[in-house]
Amino acid sequence: MLRRLFLVAAVLAVAVAVAVWFLIAPRPLPASEITAGYRPDLANGRVMFIAGNCSACHMAPGQPDRTQLAGGLKLKSPFGTFVTPNISPDPNFGIGGWSELAFVNAIKRGVDDQGAHLYPAFPYPAYSLMKTSDVRDLFAYLKTLPPVARATAPHALNFPFNLRPAVGFWKLLYFRPHAFVGDPKKSAAWNRGAYLAEGPAHCAECHTERGPLGGPNLDKLYAGAPNLEAGGRFASNITPHKDGIGDWSEQDIADFLRSGTDKCFNEPVGMKDVIASTSQLSPADDAAIAAYIHTLPAIAGAAKHKTC
Repeated sequence: MLRRLFLVAAVLAVAVAVAVWFLIAPRPLPASEITAGYRPDLANGRVMFIAGNCSACHMAPGQPDRTQLAGGLKLKSPFGTFVTPNISPDPNFGIGGWSELAFVNAIKRGVDDQGAHLYPAFPYPAYSLMKTSDVRDLFAYLKTLPPVARATAPHALNFPFNLRPAVGFWKLLYFRPHAFVGDPKKSAAWNRGAYLAEGPAHCAECHTERGPLGGPNLDKLYAGAPNLEAGGRFASNITPHKDGIGDWSEQDIADFLRSGTDKCFNEPVGMKDVIASTSQLSPADDAAIAAYIHTLPAIAGAAKHKTC
């Protein structure tokens, strides 16, 4: 009788383990995502690179060249220290040996070239909205940049965050990959701005407060948040509430994205790296982002951190 109970318990334990693994396992896109005969648009790839602000995290610290993507930036957080990887086209230390499908999976599904979960310090929840064609263009553009043969240190994370399978539980709670869908009632410019802001530019990733596990509080979308990286910086409320930028016009927002100087002639330090990218976008794209941000729902929050 005891032997039978033991066997039943063992079978149930295995069944539960299999079920849990199924729930938290990486879910890469199929090979069919990469259609044959596609010709990458390098100019568009550069736009995605700029909009995504890839250089801010992945450029080698201590040098000004935003195309030297050796990584190595240390991001200290409540979960430990993340170290940004080398994403230059170096075949040994960067992504030079990655397939196009592997890169698309990293961007849109948070899965690396070995099939393991990527930590959401890499903002793939936003990038998952990107069109596959835009991601392929970005990959093609990255391959034109200088390869940098430099290894990066591993992450130094606290237990249990150092366990990659634990990311599967995070994804189960918070990751809802989906393609961007435009609003037919809005203008083409507004939809372009919504796509850029929600997808490659990942504005909500910094400007939305997060819970203890790092999941976004969607009731406070864009309403301001402390930066998870140690240092005390605060991402302001950028909704059109009086606590945020309710007294900003579309033009004020667009001007800020191009100049880095707000309507009160301040230069917010926390936006320096972002402005280094948005200032390189076309005036039309900056205006499109401004049009979208200007119509966000007004949400109270972070009044003492009001930008202007």
